[in-house]
This record gives sequence, structure tokens and C-alpha cells, in this order.
Amino acid sequence: MPYDATLDVSSFKEVIEFQNTRISVGVYSYNGAPKKLQVTRENQIDGAWNFTKLGRMSKEEAQGVIPIMIKAIEAM
Repeated sequence: MPYDATLDVSSFKEVIEFQNTRISVGVYSYNGAPKKLQVTRENQIDGAWNFTKLGRMSKEEAQGVIPIMIKAIEAM
């Protein structure tokens, strides 16, 4: 069964921006399944935001994201 965006429900989403990157923390439920935490990164290239693998975070990024992750867990 292919992914269907209409079945993906977001109950929390917050974005924190850094120099040329932003990290999103969200809570999603797909097709009524239990809620899950999702953390993604987007890099700004030539004025457009492009999704990229999150991978590693700098200390500054981690310090900014952890409080948001705690809020997201409370929303679960």
C-alpha cells in the first residue's frame, strides 16, 4: 500500500531555525496508528528549503531541539 498523505495526522509541530538550516519536531499518527515523534532537517539552498537526512546535530542545535522534543512528548 503506497503512502497516502491524507492519512497522516499531525497533532504537534514546531520548527527551530538556525543559520541555513531548520529542524522540525512533530508528532504524527498514520491511519489511526499510535502517535510517533518525528525529527527532520531542511537546508536552505538558493533560497529554497530542501529536505535532508537529520544525522548529527551541533551542540547549539541539540540544545534548541531538546526542549521542543519534551513538549512534543507531552503532546503524545
